[in-house]
Amino acid sequence: MQTNGIVFNIQKFSIHDGPGIRTTVFLKGCPLRCKWCANPESQLSQVQILYDKEKCAHCGTCTHVCPNQAISMGDDSYVGIDPSKCAGCLQCVKNCPAKALSYEGEAKDVDEVVKVCLQDIDFYEESGGGVTISGGEGMVQPDFVKALLAKLKEHKIHTAIETTGYIKKEIFRELAPMFDLLLFDVKHYDSDKHYEGTHVHNELIIENLAWAISQGIEVLPRIPVIPDFNDSLDDAKGIAALLNQVGAKKVQLLPFHQFGENKYHLLGKTYFYENVKALHPEDLTDYQRIFLDVGIDCFF
Repeated sequence: MQTNGIVFNIQKFSIHDGPGIRTTVFLKGCPLRCKWCANPESQLSQVQILYDKEKCAHCGTCTHVCPNQAISMGDDSYVGIDPSKCAGCLQCVKNCPAKALSYEGEAKDVDEVVKVCLQDIDFYEESGGGVTISGGEGMVQPDFVKALLAKLKEHKIHTAIETTGYIKKEIFRELAPMFDLLLFDVKHYDSDKHYEGTHVHNELIIENLAWAISQGIEVLPRIPVIPDFNDSLDDAKGIAALLNQVGAKKVQLLPFHQFGENKYHLLGKTYFYENVKALHPEDLTDYQRIFLDVGIDCFF
């Protein structure tokens, strides 16, 4: 079984990724390309180089030390990085005199990750917390996740996963029952609209969601409420109908925020939600009421 995974962050004292105080392990790799993604560095499964043009001395060192010619400098001295050529050797990062280059993602052994998680086991026990796998999409590294869960269960640690649900049925049905809680994103009820925002359709997601609920797995559907994508009251009605259809009894609303904006700049990516105002719970009281009125416990 694979005991190495590509991890880009281990966040301690997390209080928004499941019950109690938790450690959240962020894995790289995601099949979706959500336009509002707060962790764009999570999308590719490989190590990625980040470039801060404000620090760059335009010396060209990175272009010379890269063994795969993955780095180029344009006429405007902007450094471009081609992820398809990058081997993750980090020679550019190590040799950048201005420290303008950094990286996201590194291979970690299961035992190394568990060691970090166990540092806060007293807090888990006192608060009813545990460990949450996030991403990206944690299930795209299934063998690593299985090995990690097995070790955590030896210590009787509560485990959760933040999932898009866009996973092959056979993988989802093997992994989902291993968790104590699924934090399951529900982004849109309409398949074509879902594709516009995420670049995937939603039929597989709905099928996996319905299956998990039917199996008695603890599932918390969560809706990232995104301006001009799923924030209308008609969108709320459609999602509420979908949740009733699959037997969900509760849902959490995640108002849109701008936390990931700077990462797009560092990755040389376009951020489609530049200058779009964040949403707050007080903006979504009517939205929330639609779920409550059909018997779904809806909270923030």
